[in-house]
Amino acid sequence: QVQLEESGGGLVQPGGSLRLSCEAFGFSLDYYSVGWFRKAPGKEREAISCISNDSGNTYYSNTVAGRFTVSRDNAKNTVWLQMNSLKPEDTAIYYCAATARRESDWQVAETYDYWGQGTQVTVSS
Repeated sequence: QVQLEESGGGLVQPGGSLRLSCEAFGFSLDYYSVGWFRKAPGKEREAISCISNDSGNTYYSNTVAGRFTVSRDNAKNTVWLQMNSLKPEDTAIYYCAATARRESDWQVAETYDYWGQGTQVTVSS
């Protein structure tokens, strides 16, 4: 069964950190770029980061650049999103998604072939 599974979400205080994981099952991530999206209540889905299949390119939205870092280990079939200096406005459900297409369209949801179910991140004191 082909699927992506996110983990690592939770409740954290402002200024804190979390690391999200995205693991692939049933297929190899070797040839896939992986993007991270988030959806907050009352807001549209937002593309926040992407990493190319060979880690050669990484991308960040203006809202997370400098605070979040995406990385991957293809041997573990896993991508991570390290989130530092978290703010209440980072509260959302976070999703990872995989695409075999060029990551130049990384912010376009329709680019992606597979999606995870999401993990909740809540930033609150």
